[in-house]
Amino acid sequence: MIRLAASDPDWVLGFEDEVWWSRVSLPALHAWSAAKEGMRLVERSVSKNDPDPKALACYGLLVRLGGAANETSEQVWLRFVEGRPISGQTIQYLDWCCEGLAALGKKALLLVWDNASWHLSGEVRGWIKAHNREVKRTGQGVRIVGCRLPSKSPWLNPIEPKWVHGKRAVAEPVRVLTAQELEDRVCAYYGCQPVAHLTYSEKVS
Repeated sequence: MIRLAASDPDWVLGFEDEVWWSRVSLPALHAWSAAKEGMRLVERSVSKNDPDPKALACYGLLVRLGGAANETSEQVWLRFVEGRPISGQTIQYLDWCCEGLAALGKKALLLVWDNASWHLSGEVRGWIKAHNREVKRTGQGVRIVGCRLPSKSPWLNPIEPKWVHGKRAVAEPVRVLTAQELEDRVCAYYGCQPVAHLTYSEKVS
């Protein structure tokens, strides 16, 4: 299936995952410094009056687009969410991705993702089936072909190391970023335009 998606110009190969971006915890970092003047990372905390959450969750899709002479390009499509990932927000995200792929003239998405409960729920599986039926009936839109990864195998998803590098790139060692500052840094690193957060109340037909 991956070879098909890579060779057919109507198909797109997408690796999906969710990630939390912490305002408090820092990733493992390495830095050069002058002798006896090493960088010190101070344990941080947020005040009780801080209105922002300690961490932000977002969906991500590593999109591999085929090109001339078997060349491929990669893009990371992000959507931050209010709260945590759930089935309803997963449906909103998939619908948003399909709209973006349809605008590129694509017809099918080979969706590689893990076995998170909000991926396997009846609500999400039912929406994908209904979505694919509508694409077949109308001849418009992007069909979704799911490919589940084995349980507990994050190393098989190539978007995982991109999260690691991204967290190191946006880390701020001397102060706590606001939620908006953190989101702006993440979007800038991956070359994404900021988009409205996915919410619990939003519905997708």
